[in-house]
Amino acid sequence: MNGLLIKSSWIDFILDGKKTWEIRGSNTKIRSRIALIKRGTGMIFGTADLIGCRKISFEEYKKGESFHCVSQENGISLPYKNTYAWILTDPNLFETPHPYDHPKGAVIWVKLDKHSLLKEQM
Repeated sequence: MNGLLIKSSWIDFILDGKKTWEIRGSNTKIRSRIALIKRGTGMIFGTADLIGCRKISFEEYKKGESFHCVSQENGISLPYKNTYAWILTDPNLFETPHPYDHPKGAVIWVKLDKHSLLKEQM
């Protein structure tokens, strides 16, 4: 299973079901259930389905505040030269965060042992 590293406030919005677009500067071909890792904690806080990815325009970004939760005040330009919405559904917050071993150099994705995640979800 892949784990996506996400900053603190954004992961909370995703796990609360309020944020369905994770804005990134690159495309992803991953379409599966992914683990959601709170950056800097060494912990997996939940899972979600990554169901799509699409490049968005500045107009789509401005109109998509309810999907990505970036306020219009902070959205005066696209955050990346090429801006993509990674589309997430069905978030699942774990009762207790699950530790994982963070590999050196991992910045966006972490390859996880799915057996340890299955135990957490039971």
